[in-house]
Amino acid sequence: MNWATELFGTEKPIIAMCHLRALPGDLDYDEGRGMEYIVTKAREDFLALQEGGVDAVMFSNEFSLPYLKKVKPETTAAMARVIGELKSEIKIPFGVNVLWDPYASLDLAAATGACFIREVMSGVYAGDLGLWDNDAGEISRHKKRLGLRIK
Repeated sequence: MNWATELFGTEKPIIAMCHLRALPGDLDYDEGRGMEYIVTKAREDFLALQEGGVDAVMFSNEFSLPYLKKVKPETTAAMARVIGELKSEIKIPFGVNVLWDPYASLDLAAATGACFIREVMSGVYAGDLGLWDNDAGEISRHKKRLGLRIK
């Protein structure tokens, strides 16, 4: 049995995305509506996905545009707050993706109990973020320091 089958109960899981609205520190963050709005919208989206029958959900800061290669602590903290407020309602496996920062994704997984992350962990890429070179050795050591066993 592979790790996906063990975690999701199926060989080909449907993993839905719960994209969080712009967070504190993001250019489009709505200070007037604040974090309560972000939590409310995330709850609505998450429950629709969970009740719709997906096998898992991944929380992501999709609206933190333009993306950073190293996010600020307020992004990870805000995402942890949202997931923490939803935690009692989460009945399926969940993962996290802090675009595009593997360290922050691992930190958020450790803080929230996420079962998996999605992130670019190695290689050199050229794209909209410029040259992007992640150090797989350092990232792996960070994961070990956090005591994570996630995939």
